[in-house]
Amino acid sequence: MPEAKKTCRIFISAAEPSADAHCAALITTLKQSSYNIEFVGVGGPKMAAAGCTLLETTVARAAMIYNAFSQVGFFYKLIKRITAFLQSNKVDLVIVCDSPAFNFHIAKAAKKAGLKTLFYVAPQLWSWAGWRIRKMQKYCDKLCCILPFEQDWFSQRGVDTTFVGNPILDELTPPLSPYRKNYINFNTENARFAILPGSRTAEINTLWPPMQQISLCLKQKYPNAAFTTVAVDADRQKTLKSTQIPGFQCKYTIGSVSETARDADFAIVASGSATLQVAAVGCPMVVMYQSSKILWHLIGRWLVTTKYLSLVNILANKELVPEFMPYFSSIKPILAAIEMLLEDSDKLAQTSDALIHLAEPLVQKKACNEVAGTVVEMLR
Repeated sequence: MPEAKKTCRIFISAAEPSADAHCAALITTLKQSSYNIEFVGVGGPKMAAAGCTLLETTVARAAMIYNAFSQVGFFYKLIKRITAFLQSNKVDLVIVCDSPAFNFHIAKAAKKAGLKTLFYVAPQLWSWAGWRIRKMQKYCDKLCCILPFEQDWFSQRGVDTTFVGNPILDELTPPLSPYRKNYINFNTENARFAILPGSRTAEINTLWPPMQQISLCLKQKYPNAAFTTVAVDADRQKTLKSTQIPGFQCKYTIGSVSETARDADFAIVASGSATLQVAAVGCPMVVMYQSSKILWHLIGRWLVTTKYLSLVNILANKELVPEFMPYFSSIKPILAAIEMLLEDSDKLAQTSDALIHLAEPLVQKKACNEVAGTVVEMLR
């Protein structure tokens, strides 16, 4: 007679669409383990569909940096609810995924309740706010990082860290070399563009309009150019369509950034994890992120410690792709950088090759499997 599975409960905290997807994949993988696991937490529709009971849906409120201030009241009340839940219910492990501004509070609550905490996706303390390493040392029992250099950075600072691969690339199987673009006989008149404004509402509000304006200018110069954008779900797609500016024509899809970029000659991308998905299929790009000019000069530029701001350039340790971070108002410099690249097919091919080489180490491990293995170890 087979031995009955041990029953346990895991609390998972995710606050944005990408974390919702990562945690949903992890839940699905853990269901195949030797444990009978009850999942409860906060997150989004993908976690719910995977079998997690949600105390609150958080992903629709996802924000970054300065835009997060408008959500303070909601998250303050939610933290109090989660703290009470962890103190009054049996929980065997707490997993917090990304969103350190929120999840440090959840990890602190878990520690007060005497619970082990796994951080999935490292906060980018190596880029800014390095002083917060003390919080990691205090509240994190295990860190599963998704960028190769992070393992040494955090380990050297006393955090038990393992590189698990990058979950946004789990859909890709190495080697990545078949994705290289050669641009032989490339005709700029027929260029195909991927327009990727991100998944957060704040990103869409600030980047989608200028990305469309850039596209309209490109269409004037390259009349046969085609544009495709991808949304993480139907709600985000509806938002994109409802804010389409006059004259802009685009194909809308729901699904994978990698698939969209694979079929494109060039991408205009919001800064973030999507840049790695674009890089992994060898698609040259420009990277954008908008910020308040006043807040950037007062606060932002003093907090950032890395030479580059986009993940692709950080990993390459050089400006492999043009980055406009922050972008404030004028699209002219961005448009000029795109046109310069489009007119140089050799440079496009070299960039494609370099991006593939950069992303190759990130796909050697399947993150959902690696993290699931760590979770099972922590449950024993």
